[in-house]
Amino acid sequence: MRIWTGPQSAPGVPVPATQLRVLFVVEQHGAINLSGLAGELGALLSSASRLCDRLEAAGLIVRESGQQSRREIAIRLSPDGEALLDRVRQERQEEIKKVLARMSPGARNALLAGLTEFQSAADESAPAGPSRDISMPA
Repeated sequence: MRIWTGPQSAPGVPVPATQLRVLFVVEQHGAINLSGLAGELGALLSSASRLCDRLEAAGLIVRESGQQSRREIAIRLSPDGEALLDRVRQERQEEIKKVLARMSPGARNALLAGLTEFQSAADESAPAGPSRDISMPA
């Protein structure tokens, strides 16, 4: 958990974890409206709106008129928002590399075998039909 949450609470990350999650959800969708975002977060519309207000003020998201309707507002990442997520993702990858480097080759092979088997078992237990991506930040 330290590896996963460490980069998001680092001094260079200007937003709390909840707002960071919003950024990952927006990234996953490319563009999303406020009600869709609230649904993805399991939050009230007013709470999602306040989160977006803060992220927009920080320059991490932009709100634009929707393509289908001018009444609909699309939420997208700004270039600064994209850069922040890239930095968090890169820091997580660096931390994982450091941990893997401290493991013996046998332990890394065992981890790979275990994760491969875990993925196979998960694929077998997945329900038939279209899969629904979950909004877990990478």
